Amino acid sequence: MKILTGNDLKTGDVTWWTGSDWSRHVEDAVDVGENFEAILHEEEAARRVNVPYAIEAEMTEDGPRPAHIKDRVRALGPTVRPDLTLKPADPEAGNWVI
Repeated sequence: MKILTGNDLKTGDVTWWTGSDWSRHVEDAVDVGENFEAILHEEEAARRVNVPYAIEAEMTEDGPRPAHIKDRVRALGPTVRPDLTLKPADPEAGNWVI
């Protein structure tokens, strides 16, 4: 299965092609099959998304899931627990020792 992704031109948010529009939720993505090039061309001309592209995905009980880890992170969020990361206001944020 192939789905389309890109970034919203106004907000920069990751978006997924729904068959008629773009959604911020990968669960809304539809299989574009081999028609992806025509859709990409049309959407690039409409300038609603920045650099849309097709990716491989698999259907799960929770909806489409990107096959590649890069796109899974784009779809599902960070690969670390957010409660364990340093916050920008954290006084220790700039004190990394490498």
